[in-house]
Amino acid sequence: MNTRTPSHQIRARHTESTITVYQAYAPELGVPAARAGRFPAAWKRDRMTWIKPSFLWMMYRCGWATKEDQQTVLAVEITREGFDWALSRACLSHYARGVHPDQASWKRALKQAPSRVQWDPERDLHLAPLPHRSLQLGLTGDASRRYADEWTVSITDVTDLAHEIHARVRADDLTEARRLLPEERVYPTADSALTHLRA
Repeated sequence: MNTRTPSHQIRARHTESTITVYQAYAPELGVPAARAGRFPAAWKRDRMTWIKPSFLWMMYRCGWATKEDQQTVLAVEITREGFDWALSRACLSHYARGVHPDQASWKRALKQAPSRVQWDPERDLHLAPLPHRSLQLGLTGDASRRYADEWTVSITDVTDLAHEIHARVRADDLTEARRLLPEERVYPTADSALTHLRA
């Protein structure tokens, strides 16, 4: 029986109506956002923002919440309707032969798209790369504003959880570290919805 994880698959913590994504910020922005459950006015809605459904990929990116301006890790619960809207309108962040007719077509599509997708190697508890990929979804313009002001359901500070799991990994207690990880299941997206987003 083949249990190999597909190379391009969305895995996330989700409910019937929401999906949880992760971001890391400096404490002066992340802490107020978690306290209010909403992004504050200081959160720049005109800039591109990247959301990650994978907790461990977020840990790889922020160094277990130790990198500068990434010391506060947020679990942002957003509507699946919003996530699916962004996914359906996304363009790959790089040119891929076979997906785009040519580079010029890809550049035009990227310029017009409110969101973009990047697939990076998923990570294990030691943050080493795995053979399958993890989705990163970049939001800009209208998508970024909708994310902050319409799609967000709740924001939770999970920095302490990140530190606790990291401590278990350092102690070589991988069983407990794995138990503490947020449960991420295959996100129910139609295979056809990802056709234009597979490199």
